[in-house]
Amino acid sequence: MCYLVAKWFDKTGSIAMRTQRGKELSDMIDRLEGRFGFDRLQLVAITRPSAYGEYEPYTFVASETEMIEELSQQVMD
Repeated sequence: MCYLVAKWFDKTGSIAMRTQRGKELSDMIDRLEGRFGFDRLQLVAITRPSAYGEYEPYTFVASETEMIEELSQQVMD
């Protein structure tokens, strides 16, 4: 188990989703980068959110769809 964390370089906080390492995670990262780019958005897989204070505060989501919705909302803010 790990967490996929999405962090805009110019914003405070991040979005985190519990997931599994592997091809599915890699494909999801590719889809997110394809949609939102990678010049302003950092996507990382971490094991424990509490160990990575630089990404706090976290907004936890349960699915890729929810992550896309949150990222889309943040783009508009």
